[in-house]
Amino acid sequence: MKKITLLFILTLPLFAIAQKSKSERFDSLFTALHQKKAFNGNVLIAEQGNVLFEKSYGLANEITQQKLNTQTVFELASVSKQFTAMGIVLLAKQGKLNYDDKMSKFIPELSFYGDITIRQLLHHTSGLPDYMELFEKNWDKTKFAVNQDIVNLMAMHKPAVLFQPNEKYEYSNTGYALLGLIIEKASKKSFPNYLKDNIFTPLKMKNTLVYRSRFAPQKIDNYALGYVTDSLGRKVLTDSFGKTFYTYYLDGIVGDGMVNSTLGDLLLWDRALYTDQLVTAADKELLFNSIKTTNEAETNYGFGWAVTQHEKYGKIVNHSGGWAGYITFIERHLDQDKTIILLQNNKTVLTVIPVRDVRKILYNEKIENNTLKVITLQSEDLDAYLGVYASEGFPLKLSIFKNENTLMTQATGQSAIPMTAHENDTFTFEPANIKLKFNKKEKSVLLQQGKMEVVFQREE
Repeated sequence: MKKITLLFILTLPLFAIAQKSKSERFDSLFTALHQKKAFNGNVLIAEQGNVLFEKSYGLANEITQQKLNTQTVFELASVSKQFTAMGIVLLAKQGKLNYDDKMSKFIPELSFYGDITIRQLLHHTSGLPDYMELFEKNWDKTKFAVNQDIVNLMAMHKPAVLFQPNEKYEYSNTGYALLGLIIEKASKKSFPNYLKDNIFTPLKMKNTLVYRSRFAPQKIDNYALGYVTDSLGRKVLTDSFGKTFYTYYLDGIVGDGMVNSTLGDLLLWDRALYTDQLVTAADKELLFNSIKTTNEAETNYGFGWAVTQHEKYGKIVNHSGGWAGYITFIERHLDQDKTIILLQNNKTVLTVIPVRDVRKILYNEKIENNTLKVITLQSEDLDAYLGVYASEGFPLKLSIFKNENTLMTQATGQSAIPMTAHENDTFTFEPANIKLKFNKKEKSVLLQQGKMEVVFQREE
C-alpha cells in the first residue's frame, strides 16, 4: 500500500567508530545494512543544505545488473503526498480553492458524504474508507483505474465513513487521491502538469515527474526498478504477479503516490521549503503543524507531513512510503536544519529504514549495540498473537492482526502499523519507539513506548 508503512529501524553493531567522521560512520552503517540485505538504495544526509554523505548501495536492475548511482530516479510512493499537499496550498494562494471548501464543491458525485472539507482531506481526518479495498472487491481488474474511477465506485457503492469528519485521525490514501483530482478540477490541468509547472520546474527539479510506469510507460534511462520477494524468496517485480495484482491495475491513480525523483532533486525541494520561493511562513505553519481532532487528540500530521517534537532534536517533519517494491523516506529537522533522504527499491522482510541510527550519527551520539535479532515468521506463526487486547483503566485497545507474513497493530482510532518480528515473542515499530512483548501462556502483551509500560490482556 501507499501508506505510512515499512518504517522499520535496525540498530546494527558498529564497533570502534568513536573516532570516525560522520561520513565514515554513515558508510559503516549502510554498508553493514547492505551486506545483511537490509538496505538497497540511495542515501543523502545534509546539514544546513551541505551534503555530509551521499552514496548508492546495490542494483537498479537485477536482470541487467545496472548499478544504482546518486542520480537514479525512484518512485517515491507516499512521500508524494507532500507534493500533492503543496499543490493544494498553491491553488489556495492562487484563489482557486479554499481549505474549508467542501470536497463536494469539486466532486459533487460524493455530496452524500456531507461536509468533508479539503482541510480534512489534507489532515487525514475525513473518515473516508479505503479505496483500495473497494477496488479489490468491485473493480474489473483487466482495466487501469484512474482517480475519477474512485469517485465513480464510491458513488455507486456508497461505502460508509469510518467516523465523522475531524472526529479522529486515520491515514487515508483515499483522501490524497481525491486531492489529486481536486487539483485537476481546480487548476484545469492534469495532475502531472500542474505539479511540473508550479513545483518541479520553478525549483529546477529536472529529474522529478509524475510517472506511472504501467499506465503510461516512458523511457527513463537511469531508473530503479522496484523489487519484492516472492514465496520462494526470489527478487521479482510486482508485475510478475499478473495484471490483476493491485499495484498494476491501480497504476493510473495519482495524488497518494506516483511522484518520482532523485536524491538531488529532493534536496532542492528541502532547501526551497526554508525559503519563500513557493510559500510564505504562514503557509508553512499549515504544512508543518499538527492539529487536534474534536476529542482534543493530536493528529501529529500537517499538510502532507508527519510532525513530531523530539525532546533532543526539536521539531521533526517526515514521511515514508511503500509501494510496488519501493520504500522511501524523507526527514527534515526544522530547528537544526538537518535532512535525511533514503530511497530504496527492494522490499523484503529484512528491509529497514535506519532512522534512529542516522539521527544519532548526525548528532554525534553513540550507537548502542542492543540489537534484537530480526526473524522471519510465516503467516501461520502469527496466529498465536492475534486478537483484541485491553488494559483496565487505559483508554485504548490494541487490535493485533496479520497482513500475510507481517503482524499489524492498531490502537483505537489510530492507523495500523507493521511490526518487525524478533526472537522471544517480541515485535517492534521503531519510528514510534514501540515494542510489544507477548506472553502467549498468559494471553497478554506488554506495550513499551518510551518510559511508558502497559500490560494488555487479550479479550476472549
